[in-house]
Amino acid sequence: MDSVWSYFTDHRRQLLFDSYQHVSAVVQSVILATLIALVIGIASYRSATASALANSVSSVILTIPSFALLGLLIPIFHLGVTPSVIALVLYSLLPIIRNTIVALSSIDPALIDAARGTGMSRVQTLYRIELRLAWPAVLSGMRVSSQLAMGILAIAAYAKGPGLGNLIFSGLARVGSPTAIPMALTGTILIVVLALLLDAVYILIGRLTTSKGLRD
Repeated sequence: MDSVWSYFTDHRRQLLFDSYQHVSAVVQSVILATLIALVIGIASYRSATASALANSVSSVILTIPSFALLGLLIPIFHLGVTPSVIALVLYSLLPIIRNTIVALSSIDPALIDAARGTGMSRVQTLYRIELRLAWPAVLSGMRVSSQLAMGILAIAAYAKGPGLGNLIFSGLARVGSPTAIPMALTGTILIVVLALLLDAVYILIGRLTTSKGLRD
Protein backbone atom coordinates (compact mmCIF):
# COMPACT_ATOMS: atom_id res chain seq x y z
CA MET A 1 0.00 0.00 0.00
CA ASP A 2 2.97 2.32 0.53
CA SER A 3 3.81 2.08 -3.15
CA VAL A 4 0.19 2.83 -4.07
CA TRP A 5 0.13 5.90 -1.83
CA SER A 6 3.46 7.06 -3.26
CA TYR A 7 2.14 6.68 -6.79
CA PHE A 8 -1.00 8.61 -5.87
CA THR A 9 0.90 11.52 -4.33
CA ASP A 10 3.36 11.67 -7.24
CA HIS A 11 0.59 11.70 -9.88
CA ARG A 12 -2.31 13.28 -7.98
CA ARG A 13 -3.06 15.97 -10.58
CA GLN A 14 -3.39 13.48 -13.41
CA LEU A 15 -5.35 11.11 -11.17
CA LEU A 16 -7.78 13.87 -10.17
CA PHE A 17 -8.30 14.75 -13.83
CA ASP A 18 -8.86 11.10 -14.77
CA SER A 19 -11.27 10.72 -11.84
CA TYR A 20 -13.23 13.76 -12.99
CA GLN A 21 -13.44 12.35 -16.52
CA HIS A 22 -14.57 8.99 -15.17
CA VAL A 23 -17.39 10.38 -13.04
CA SER A 24 -18.41 12.90 -15.69
CA ALA A 25 -18.73 10.23 -18.39
CA VAL A 26 -20.75 7.96 -16.08
CA VAL A 27 -23.12 10.71 -14.94
CA GLN A 28 -23.74 12.03 -18.44
CA SER A 29 -24.31 8.52 -19.80
CA VAL A 30 -26.75 7.62 -17.03
CA ILE A 31 -28.68 10.86 -17.51
CA LEU A 32 -28.99 10.15 -21.23
CA ALA A 33 -29.98 6.55 -20.49
CA THR A 34 -32.60 7.81 -18.03
CA LEU A 35 -34.19 10.06 -20.63
CA ILE A 36 -34.34 7.18 -23.12
CA ALA A 37 -35.62 4.75 -20.48
CA LEU A 38 -38.36 7.13 -19.36
CA VAL A 39 -39.61 7.50 -22.92
CA ILE A 40 -39.61 3.72 -23.38
CA GLY A 41 -41.19 3.10 -19.99
CA ILE A 42 -43.95 5.67 -20.47
CA ALA A 43 -44.69 4.35 -23.95
CA SER A 44 -44.86 0.70 -22.88
CA TYR A 45 -46.05 0.36 -19.28
CA ARG A 46 -49.75 0.19 -20.16
CA SER A 47 -49.21 -2.82 -22.44
CA ALA A 48 -48.00 -6.14 -21.04
CA THR A 49 -46.59 -7.09 -24.45
CA ALA A 50 -44.75 -3.80 -24.93
CA SER A 51 -43.41 -3.94 -21.36
CA ALA A 52 -42.13 -7.47 -21.83
CA LEU A 53 -40.50 -6.51 -25.13
CA ALA A 54 -38.79 -3.46 -23.62
CA ASN A 55 -37.45 -5.50 -20.71
CA SER A 56 -36.33 -8.35 -22.94
CA VAL A 57 -34.44 -6.16 -25.42
CA SER A 58 -32.66 -4.24 -22.68
CA SER A 59 -31.86 -7.54 -20.93
CA VAL A 60 -30.31 -8.94 -24.11
CA ILE A 61 -28.11 -5.85 -24.42
CA LEU A 62 -26.84 -6.40 -20.88
CA THR A 63 -25.78 -9.96 -21.70
CA ILE A 64 -23.42 -8.82 -24.48
CA PRO A 65 -19.82 -8.85 -23.17
CA SER A 66 -18.45 -5.32 -22.94
CA PHE A 67 -15.39 -6.15 -25.03
CA ALA A 68 -17.63 -7.56 -27.75
CA LEU A 69 -19.93 -4.53 -27.74
CA LEU A 70 -16.99 -2.13 -27.89
CA GLY A 71 -15.52 -4.22 -30.70
CA LEU A 72 -18.74 -3.78 -32.67
CA LEU A 73 -18.88 -0.03 -32.02
CA ILE A 74 -15.25 0.82 -32.80
CA PRO A 75 -15.46 0.20 -36.59
CA ILE A 76 -18.49 2.51 -36.75
CA PHE A 77 -17.55 5.28 -34.30
CA HIS A 78 -13.78 4.77 -34.11
CA LEU A 79 -11.77 4.97 -30.89
CA GLY A 80 -12.46 7.54 -28.21
CA VAL A 81 -15.32 8.88 -26.14
CA THR A 82 -18.21 8.11 -28.52
CA PRO A 83 -18.18 4.27 -28.47
CA SER A 84 -17.53 4.33 -24.72
CA VAL A 85 -20.53 6.56 -24.00
CA ILE A 86 -22.81 4.58 -26.33
CA ALA A 87 -21.83 1.36 -24.54
CA LEU A 88 -22.47 2.93 -21.13
CA VAL A 89 -25.89 4.20 -22.21
CA LEU A 90 -26.90 0.80 -23.58
CA TYR A 91 -25.77 -1.04 -20.46
CA SER A 92 -27.52 1.49 -18.21
CA LEU A 93 -30.96 1.08 -19.78
CA LEU A 94 -32.23 -2.15 -18.17
CA PRO A 95 -32.41 -1.16 -14.47
CA ILE A 96 -34.04 2.18 -15.28
CA ILE A 97 -36.52 0.79 -17.82
CA ARG A 98 -37.54 -2.05 -15.52
CA ASN A 99 -37.98 0.19 -12.48
CA THR A 100 -39.90 2.78 -14.49
CA ILE A 101 -42.35 0.22 -15.88
CA VAL A 102 -42.88 -1.46 -12.51
CA ALA A 103 -43.37 1.86 -10.71
CA LEU A 104 -45.81 3.29 -13.23
CA SER A 105 -47.76 0.04 -13.42
CA SER A 106 -48.06 -0.11 -9.63
CA ILE A 107 -49.75 3.29 -9.20
CA ASP A 108 -53.30 2.99 -7.87
CA PRO A 109 -55.72 3.66 -10.78
CA ALA A 110 -57.98 5.51 -8.35
CA LEU A 111 -55.33 8.22 -8.04
CA ILE A 112 -55.23 8.62 -11.81
CA ASP A 113 -59.02 8.78 -12.01
CA ALA A 114 -59.12 11.38 -9.25
CA ALA A 115 -56.57 13.52 -11.02
CA ARG A 116 -58.44 13.29 -14.30
CA GLY A 117 -61.62 14.13 -12.43
CA THR A 118 -60.14 17.42 -11.27
CA GLY A 119 -59.59 18.43 -14.88
CA MET A 120 -55.98 17.41 -15.40
CA SER A 121 -55.02 16.38 -18.90
CA ARG A 122 -53.23 13.09 -19.65
CA VAL A 123 -49.88 14.90 -19.83
CA GLN A 124 -50.51 16.80 -16.60
CA THR A 125 -51.48 13.60 -14.82
CA LEU A 126 -48.37 11.86 -16.08
CA TYR A 127 -46.03 14.69 -15.04
CA ARG A 128 -47.63 15.84 -11.78
CA ILE A 129 -48.83 12.49 -10.40
CA GLU A 130 -47.41 9.38 -12.07
CA LEU A 131 -43.80 10.42 -12.62
CA ARG A 132 -43.55 11.94 -9.16
CA LEU A 133 -44.79 8.72 -7.59
CA ALA A 134 -42.44 6.68 -9.79
CA TRP A 135 -39.41 8.91 -9.14
CA PRO A 136 -37.97 6.93 -6.16
CA ALA A 137 -37.97 3.74 -8.26
CA VAL A 138 -36.44 5.56 -11.24
CA LEU A 139 -33.72 6.97 -9.00
CA SER A 140 -33.00 3.48 -7.64
CA GLY A 141 -32.56 2.28 -11.20
CA MET A 142 -30.17 5.16 -11.84
CA ARG A 143 -28.13 4.16 -8.79
CA VAL A 144 -27.78 0.59 -10.03
CA SER A 145 -26.92 1.76 -13.55
CA SER A 146 -24.29 4.17 -12.24
CA GLN A 147 -22.52 1.46 -10.23
CA LEU A 148 -22.60 -0.78 -13.29
CA ALA A 149 -21.29 1.98 -15.54
CA MET A 150 -18.42 2.82 -13.19
CA GLY A 151 -16.92 -0.61 -13.76
CA ILE A 152 -17.75 -0.88 -17.44
CA LEU A 153 -16.07 2.46 -18.19
CA ALA A 154 -12.81 0.99 -16.89
CA ILE A 155 -13.06 -1.69 -19.59
CA ALA A 156 -13.84 1.03 -22.16
CA ALA A 157 -10.17 1.98 -22.00
CA TYR A 158 -9.90 -0.76 -24.62
CA ALA A 159 -11.60 1.73 -26.95
CA LYS A 160 -9.45 4.64 -25.67
CA GLY A 161 -12.34 5.87 -23.57
CA PRO A 162 -11.93 8.49 -20.84
CA GLY A 163 -11.33 7.84 -17.18
CA LEU A 164 -9.32 5.64 -14.89
CA GLY A 165 -9.47 2.50 -17.02
CA ASN A 166 -6.48 3.70 -19.00
CA LEU A 167 -4.44 3.67 -15.80
CA ILE A 168 -5.44 0.08 -15.06
CA PHE A 169 -4.71 -1.07 -18.61
CA SER A 170 -1.33 0.69 -18.55
CA GLY A 171 -0.45 -1.01 -15.28
CA LEU A 172 -1.44 -4.44 -16.57
CA ALA A 173 0.62 -3.84 -19.72
CA ARG A 174 3.69 -3.19 -17.57
CA VAL A 175 3.50 -6.31 -15.41
CA GLY A 176 6.98 -6.95 -14.07
CA SER A 177 7.92 -3.30 -13.74
CA PRO A 178 7.94 -1.50 -10.34
CA THR A 179 5.03 0.76 -11.30
CA ALA A 180 2.71 -1.93 -12.69
CA ILE A 181 0.93 -2.94 -9.48
CA PRO A 182 0.70 0.62 -8.04
CA MET A 183 -0.87 1.87 -11.28
CA ALA A 184 -3.45 -0.90 -11.52
CA LEU A 185 -4.31 -0.81 -7.82
CA THR A 186 -4.57 2.98 -7.73
CA GLY A 187 -6.99 2.99 -10.65
CA THR A 188 -9.07 0.19 -9.13
CA ILE A 189 -9.23 1.77 -5.66
CA LEU A 190 -10.19 5.15 -7.08
CA ILE A 191 -13.04 3.62 -9.09
CA VAL A 192 -14.39 1.92 -5.94
CA VAL A 193 -14.13 5.16 -3.94
CA LEU A 194 -15.80 7.19 -6.69
CA ALA A 195 -18.60 4.63 -6.96
CA LEU A 196 -19.29 4.89 -3.23
CA LEU A 197 -19.22 8.69 -3.32
CA LEU A 198 -21.56 8.79 -6.31
CA ASP A 199 -23.96 6.44 -4.56
CA ALA A 200 -23.95 8.76 -1.53
CA VAL A 201 -24.85 11.64 -3.85
CA TYR A 202 -27.81 9.65 -5.18
CA ILE A 203 -29.01 9.03 -1.62
CA LEU A 204 -28.83 12.76 -0.93
CA ILE A 205 -30.68 13.57 -4.14
CA GLY A 206 -33.35 11.06 -3.18
CA ARG A 207 -33.86 12.72 0.20
CA LEU A 208 -34.04 16.17 -1.36
CA THR A 209 -36.37 15.30 -4.24
CA THR A 210 -38.70 12.72 -2.69
CA SER A 211 -41.55 13.77 -0.43
CA LYS A 212 -41.44 12.49 3.15
CA GLY A 213 -44.59 10.45 2.61
CA LEU A 214 -43.03 8.47 -0.24
CA ARG A 215 -39.77 7.94 1.71
CA ASP A 216 -41.69 6.50 4.63
